Amino acid sequence: MTATPDLATSRPATPRPASPDLLRAVFRRHAAGVAVITARGAAGPVGFTATSLTSVSAEPPLLSFGIGTGASSWPAVSEADHVGVHILGEHQQELAATFARSGADRFGAPTAWREGPQGVPVLGGVLAWLVCRVHARVPAGDHRIVLAEVVVGDPTGTGRPLLYHQGRFTALRD
Repeated sequence: MTATPDLATSRPATPRPASPDLLRAVFRRHAAGVAVITARGAAGPVGFTATSLTSVSAEPPLLSFGIGTGASSWPAVSEADHVGVHILGEHQQELAATFARSGADRFGAPTAWREGPQGVPVLGGVLAWLVCRVHARVPAGDHRIVLAEVVVGDPTGTGRPLLYHQGRFTALRD
């Protein structure tokens, strides 16, 4: 029988000072659900893949997500009154990759979408979607944290969630 080391007395690896690389390395180990955020921009629909989606409050129903101020979608999101939030299924790895890829035609074929409530682009085939009214955009380093209040949505899609872990899209394992 092998003894389990006492975690209180085992020596941890040498800590690294705070840096963007350290933050990325730690969060690669944090499995996160995958969402696509959409908005209507002056030149048409915009969207991006997000793993920073968080439920904030049930009453009122609020959520948050982060977006970089250098992102191609930021100008539209910075002006939008409403955004769409789409929870992706494990069958949508290619859709997630398309919305994560710089310069991609995100709303061209084969992306299925329609204009939804408040003119927000709503993606097809997702596990769930929400249209939210933007409540605030909070500065956070080179990003903004967008707080949004749920207006309407549909949680009835079928399938299992898509996850992001160790730098790639993956699925739950039984």
